[in-house]
Order: sequence, then C-alpha cells, then structure tokens
Amino acid sequence: MSRTITIDPVTRIEGHAAITIHLDDSGAVADARLHVTEFRGFEAFCAGRSLWEMPGITARICGICPISHSIAAARAGDAILGVDIPPAAAQLRRIANLASLIQSHALSFFHLCAADLLLGMDHDPAQRNLWGLLASRPDVVRRGIRLRQIGQRIVSLVAGQSVHPSWAVPGGVREPLDAERRGKIADLLPEGLTLTRWALDLLDEIYGRHAAEIGSFGDFPSLFAGLVGEDGNLEYYDGMLRFTDSTGAVVEEIPPDRYDLAIGERSEPWSYMKFPFYRSRAGEEGGGMFRVGPLARLNLCEEAGTPEADRELRIYRQLRGADGVVTGSFHYHHARLIEILHALERIGGILDDPAILDRHVRSEAGVNRRHGVGFCEAPRGTLFHDYEVDDDGLIRRLNLLIATGQNNLAMNRTILQVAREYIKGGKVSEGILNRIEHGIRAYDPCLSCATHAYGRMPFRVLLLAPDGTVVDEVTSTEKPAAAP
Repeated sequence: MSRTITIDPVTRIEGHAAITIHLDDSGAVADARLHVTEFRGFEAFCAGRSLWEMPGITARICGICPISHSIAAARAGDAILGVDIPPAAAQLRRIANLASLIQSHALSFFHLCAADLLLGMDHDPAQRNLWGLLASRPDVVRRGIRLRQIGQRIVSLVAGQSVHPSWAVPGGVREPLDAERRGKIADLLPEGLTLTRWALDLLDEIYGRHAAEIGSFGDFPSLFAGLVGEDGNLEYYDGMLRFTDSTGAVVEEIPPDRYDLAIGERSEPWSYMKFPFYRSRAGEEGGGMFRVGPLARLNLCEEAGTPEADRELRIYRQLRGADGVVTGSFHYHHARLIEILHALERIGGILDDPAILDRHVRSEAGVNRRHGVGFCEAPRGTLFHDYEVDDDGLIRRLNLLIATGQNNLAMNRTILQVAREYIKGGKVSEGILNRIEHGIRAYDPCLSCATHAYGRMPFRVLLLAPDGTVVDEVTSTEKPAAAP
C-alpha cells in the first residue's frame, strides 16, 4: 500500500527535484533517477541582448555565485573584442572569484550540510537543520556565518557589492583597487585562515560519525575535469582544461575555449537539466561520466600551490583508494575546506604584488570576432559561457555549460548507490530519505543555478514495481524548529 508523508518545506539545497526509485520483481532497487523539474531559459531570452549586458544578466542566474557567471561572461566578451585585459584587471577578477568560492563553500559546509554531518543522518528532522544546529552547536553556526561573511566582504571590497555587482565587463573591470581597500582585505585573511583551520579540525568528528556510510555515498570510478595552471597546480581563472581518470592518469588536456571538443551534452525526457558527457568515452560504462568541483580539482592537480593548503592536501590524499585518487563524493565536504584555505592564501599572495593597485583596468575595443568562450572555476566546478554575436555585438546564440549539469550523471549514480545500500524490502524511512538527499547535497548543486536557502530540499520519492504501480511514496519537506 502506498503512503505519503508531508512536512512543510524549507529547502536545504537550491531548486526543485523529484527522485524515482524503480524496484525489480524481488523488491530490490533496479534504478534511481534525479528529476530536475524547473525550467528557466537564460539561453533563450538572452538572445538579442547586447554583449555588454551579459555579465549583468547572467550574474542573475545565481545568487550564490554571481561573480563566477559575470566573470565567465566578461571573458567571453574579452574573446569577442579580441583584447588582452590589463594584468591588474585579471588579478582583481581572480580575487573576486576566489572570495566568491570562500563564501559559497562556507555556506555549503556549515549551513547546508553540517546538520547532517554533525548531528547525524537519523537525527530528529525537526532539529536537523540550521536552527537545530544553532541550538546544539552554536560555535559551528556562528563561525560558519563569519567565514562566509569574510568571503562576501572581500567581494564587496573588490567589486563594490557582494551580490550581482556591475563590475566585471568585457575588456576588464570597471574600477581599480585602492590601497585602503587592499588593506581591509588583507586584515580579513588571518581570521579567515583561523576559522578554516578550526573547521578542518571538525573532520575527525565527522569521519568518525560517518565511517560506515562514506563508502556508499557516491564512491565509484569516474573521470574528473577542471582547470590547471601551467605547473599543473590548482587554477580557478586560466590555464588548461584537464581530464583525469580514476587512477589519476591524465586522459586529455585542451584549451578551455575548445571544451566542446571533449564535452558533449544530451537531454533526457525526464529532467530539465542536461547530461554533459566526455565524448571519447560515451560508449563505455558510465556513458562518459565525469565529475567537476572541489573533489575533481583536488584529484587532477599536482599541488595546490600554497603552503597550508598543500599540507592539508597531503593529508586528504591519504583517503585515496586502491586506484590512486579520492573517488568518494562524501569527501567533497573535506575538499571544500581545503579550497577555502587555498583561496585565502592565494588572495594574500596576489595582494602582496604592488601592481594590484594599477589604475589601468580596462581595455577598450569593439567587436572583432563573432565567437567567444569565457570560462572560470565556479565553486561547483568549471563554468563555460559560449557566445556568438553579430557585427553590433548582439547575441545570436549562446550555450551555458553549468558545473552542476556536468555532475548530473554522477549525481544520478550516487542516489542509485545510496538507495541500493539502504532500501531493503521496498521500504523507505525518513533517515534513508535523508541519506538519499545527502548523496545529492554533497555536490552542493544549484539545480537552477540560483539561490540557496537553509532547510531541506522538498523531495518526492516513488518506489515503483516493474508494472509501474506505486509501491511506496515519501514526500519530505522537513519543518525547522523555532528559532532560538
């Protein structure tokens, strides 16, 4: 007999989704799918807009990583103008993007995932949220808020405001950095490093609590993709697009603006989110699946390139399996903290260069090319903006290859793995449902690449018999406790 459990919704991951879990004749899980059920259409309604408007328009795709979208759009504009932007402008874009990563990763770790990680997957759902965590672990919540605030403040000091700044433009940026604001940014970095070290110390508790679960949360071989610098180290703004396999071997390295040579996209009738794949392995098991984001970046780089992050990276790499890289998606949480550490160190290094105060931050030009690709590493993975324009700079075609979409095949594989591990006899408990959610939550997806909120993702999980009849149904929309 089917059943429905309804709880008022407060999201803890951005977007709207459904999961269907298909049972075979024995009642075991045969398949599981993540259905993204919303549609937005930026690639359609941006057609006809001016190239110069794109950094401002596409920043509105996401309230958490508008900087990454505006930078990718501005870089596509750089390519169409055919200019090399001033060095100071490139470094300022780097600072803003790294600061955006800090605040986004802090939000994911402390406010979207810490309730599961520190209270437990089976904890009372009325308390397994931000408010429940604040009541039992106020130090975690408050320090997480402060770390995110530091990232937001750095963005504001560089770009003028923390959300949707009109700052990155084709040819560079609108405003240089002055000595006063550079000093204010530098003053924030020591506190940020202290908070991140403290968060890394929480990992002993987290790994101890979830030792029995880690192996079933998206642990499987796959390809990994992301940017690397000339030295093969972590890179978020420039460099080459590298693909590695689950042994750590480099499969391919190409200029990022030729991403389409390696990455294809397909659609399925049961989801509005595309399914990017690695073309050369589309016919193999996994369908060309690859992962992007923090886990991927730490797998494919040689080193982080900053002292503290490299020490933590060596510790992190002790988690590697027999194949040679970290394949468990649960470790995205750990990887985010290392990336925050690296970003803070990297910003400090950039600020030490006196050239960061150069007043020349914009190259002026008109349309010199009809096509341009902009890219950068967004918090969730490599982001591509691909534009074609007419002679007046009006958009004729655009393709936005979003990081969350690139993880789509892996997220579907993850929920299948979690469901097979925990669903026995065709029954779903609330704790099992939360584990399925967390399998997706580990990727920190923007399902519409829009705003996150605290709480829990509204999920409808259907268990279907082979003839399509509903065996069991759980609708979960967890209600938070009253604010303390």
